[in-house]
Amino acid sequence: QVQLVESGGGLVQPGGSLRLSCAASGFTLEYYHITWFRQAPGKEREFVAQITSGESTDYADSVKGRFTISRDNGKNTVTLQMNSLKPEDTAVYYCSGAGSWGQGTQVTVSS
Repeated sequence: QVQLVESGGGLVQPGGSLRLSCAASGFTLEYYHITWFRQAPGKEREFVAQITSGESTDYADSVKGRFTISRDNGKNTVTLQMNSLKPEDTAVYYCSGAGSWGQGTQVTVSS
């Protein structure tokens, strides 16, 4: 069974950092493009970052220079390191790949 599970969300002050993880089961992450999306209240889901099977990366302009996506093949996990967080980064973050979506993890940036 293909499954993705996100973790690592929480409450952080502006300027702080969080590290999100997307753990896969039922398939091998390194053979797929894995994408992080986010959805803020009242807004549409938007692209955040992607890592391809060839380990190329891409980022939304709003997070470039602050977020880093990476993959740990040994742990079958993709990580999103988020630094210099802003209140506008508040959203539910989802990872997607191999036709599957995770359940999401809440990130709240507030003082």
